[in-house]
Amino acid sequence: MIAVRYFAGAREAAGTPGEQLEGPTSVAALRAALTDAHPGLATVLPRCTLLVAGSRTTDDAAPVPDGVTVDVLPPFAGG
Repeated sequence: MIAVRYFAGAREAAGTPGEQLEGPTSVAALRAALTDAHPGLATVLPRCTLLVAGSRTTDDAAPVPDGVTVDVLPPFAGG
């Protein structure tokens, strides 16, 4: 089981602040599971940064171990 936390626009697109998921073992599988569960993420997720256990990952083949937290962070503007 992994915990997924959504922030800002990703939270709005998913319609939830977070959830628990079983099964995704790679970043690619996680992305697919998230967009299947929340179609509104389809346009947001490609622009998001994913933190797997606190580390940024851009590799779709990267593992998502059981028991970790994944943060979904859309681009932020600031100054």
